[in-house]
Amino acid sequence: MRFFRTVGARLSLALLLVVALALGIVYVTVVPSLKSRLVNARVSQLERAGGSLGRELKRGFPPDVLSEQDFVDNAHANTSARAILFTVYPTSPTPFLLSQADSSGGTSSEDVDSDSIARKAAEAQRSQHGTVERGERRYAEVAVYVTGIRTGNTGGNGAVLLLTDSLQDQLSSVHQVQRRLLLAAGAALVIALLLGYGGAWMFARRIRRLERAADRIAGGHFDEPVRDSGGDELGELAEAFERMRVRLAQLDDARREFVANASHELRTPLFSLAGFLELLDDEVLDETTRREFLDSMREQVTRLTKLASDLLDLSRLDAGRLAVEREPVDLGILAEDLVEEFGPVAQRGQHELELAENGPAAALADELRALQIGRILVENALLHTPSGTAVRVSARTRGDRAALEVEDDGPGIPKDQLEQLFERFYRLDGTRASGSGLGLAIASELAELMGGTIEIESQPGRTRFRLWLPSSGAHAPGPSESIAAEVAG
Repeated sequence: MRFFRTVGARLSLALLLVVALALGIVYVTVVPSLKSRLVNARVSQLERAGGSLGRELKRGFPPDVLSEQDFVDNAHANTSARAILFTVYPTSPTPFLLSQADSSGGTSSEDVDSDSIARKAAEAQRSQHGTVERGERRYAEVAVYVTGIRTGNTGGNGAVLLLTDSLQDQLSSVHQVQRRLLLAAGAALVIALLLGYGGAWMFARRIRRLERAADRIAGGHFDEPVRDSGGDELGELAEAFERMRVRLAQLDDARREFVANASHELRTPLFSLAGFLELLDDEVLDETTRREFLDSMREQVTRLTKLASDLLDLSRLDAGRLAVEREPVDLGILAEDLVEEFGPVAQRGQHELELAENGPAAALADELRALQIGRILVENALLHTPSGTAVRVSARTRGDRAALEVEDDGPGIPKDQLEQLFERFYRLDGTRASGSGLGLAIASELAELMGGTIEIESQPGRTRFRLWLPSSGAHAPGPSESIAAEVAG
């Protein structure tokens, strides 16, 4: 039973069924039509011959020149059919037919004395045609009724000339066609079964290759590529599997790198804190050195807190439990706060951080989350650009949207990495190892929760991140709306 559940068996049976159905339609269409045409053709031939013989019979013939037997014999010679001449007697309730001459020999025609076609012609007093069966054979017949003549010495009231011919040859031809069709159908079904199973086996083998590839990918083995030489839907599926394999391999590498970076980020401040705590136990430390140690310890705690906050935000986003408030927020003021907050950081990194083209830009957003996105964008610009690079923060309104922009004069971002920039754990090639690669991913998801987007434009010498949010003018001011984040985990 397992065999019939395989793709190969099902496709083979489906092809077999289609071929059988097509052959059945051909058989039903061809054989009866051929049989009917052959029978009708013979009946038509007898009709034409019967009409001519009937006219000849009606004209009469001298008995001393041509007898009734001679007439039916000539009719047989001309038509290749058996000819019987009957005298019709008007008896009740049906006319009585008496055979006068039979081309088969003699006057005894018992097998046709009760012939239905001849009797119909006598009753209707007009010609009749059709087919009859006598014994195991079928015959084509034409009965021609001739009135006003007398045949033989019995003094009848009319005559019926019956032409009857066996359809054995025609039916034999039909039977031969039937046999050939059945043989051809059998051969076609066998060939269809073999070809169908062979094609299905090759098709199923390709499916099994994809199945094994899926199992490898599910098992975390991304080193072997998924290949399929076909250009059909399975080939397209294999290409999709290959794209998935490459993407999962990248994500797996990013995950491993993130774990390594997160471990390093956690270990470094923890070791630093442990070292400072040991040094603080030294009683000979002066107050100034002690304060420096405490400041360094605060920086390490801040670093740990930020990493923990990023991980917590991602966890809430995945669980759909991160809530944002929608209320009017002036992005211009938010831009000023960012420049003021990151001013000391910019000075330490020898960056020029300035407020450019700033103006009122009222947006409908969660102020804390919008500020969080702005911090991520400014921090990335300061962290991933060379010293001396200018960074500008601005806000503007365009139509029904407000924007917060962070622009820098750094080397730019390669175009082939722009699409992956907002993915989790992703960090640009060649960037500094600090940071977890989570900031932009969090910023993008927070922007979507507030009904906005983050756009990026980059070329050598200029990179601009733009946070678009709905303008508060496009939404009637009112009480703050709390919306739950609905993010697929």
